[in-house]
Amino acid sequence: MNPKAKKSRFRQGFSLVDVMTSITILLVAVIGTSHFRYYAALDARRADMRIAAARIGLLLCESWRGVNGAETYDPIAHLGSDLTIESVEEGPVVPADFTLLGKYRITAEGIEYQAVLSWKDVSTGLRAQNVIVRWYPHGSGSSHAKLFKLTTYTPR
Repeated sequence: MNPKAKKSRFRQGFSLVDVMTSITILLVAVIGTSHFRYYAALDARRADMRIAAARIGLLLCESWRGVNGAETYDPIAHLGSDLTIESVEEGPVVPADFTLLGKYRITAEGIEYQAVLSWKDVSTGLRAQNVIVRWYPHGSGSSHAKLFKLTTYTPR
């Protein structure tokens, strides 16, 4: 038998080191992809919460503005059929120089938001309306609250 033929027979296929290296590279790629997908989904959820908070704030502000910033505005009466909304004692802090209209708990898409409505007469015939929406991206027990603030002006 030819010695060269014998050597070539042992060179066919993969060695254990080649297989282990390939598996390691494949595992790193799979773990990296899983990590990326997890954080992409988490960021998408946070973005959805932020968008919902902005929409709630805008809805409250525009609804209140629709009644010319009246001090008797009640979002429960105006929006109660469209949102799950109730009056509460806790909520975001009212900005300095603003008068509290009310604090509310709003549930949208299974997530709880807290809103505070306040106003201030800026000058004769002009009222500033302030809406602050607060939510907890990691659940209500989290200490990292997020805020969306919106101020609009209404002629009086």
